[in-house]
Amino acid sequence: LRNNDRQSRAIMDGLIDVLGPLPHSARRSITFDRGTEFTDWPYLQAGLGVRTWFCDPQAPWQKGTVENTNRRARKWLPRDTDPLSIEHRDLHQVCAHLNSTPRKCLGFRTPAEVFRQKILSANR
Repeated sequence: LRNNDRQSRAIMDGLIDVLGPLPHSARRSITFDRGTEFTDWPYLQAGLGVRTWFCDPQAPWQKGTVENTNRRARKWLPRDTDPLSIEHRDLHQVCAHLNSTPRKCLGFRTPAEVFRQKILSANR
């Protein structure tokens, strides 16, 4: 999600819009880092029925997936890229690349394949 003004409510509304259609089993909890854009977490909890967690300060190992994804995203979004210069469609393209890239840790399946399989098996 793009956040132009670092306000929390816009991010929470975006998360509700994106995650709301998913089955509850796919959105039971969400973990944030300690950024100010996540201060409206009670609104998200009420809107989605999820538990929210925060990483401890100076503890990047508690958000390993985020750190790994950030490293992978640097292929398309170098560190010196101004976040406000990125178009919404470009963010979607980066997400599509990340979710369609096979991963060794997933048995060389893509994250999208694994997610789809988990959703389908949870609904059986």
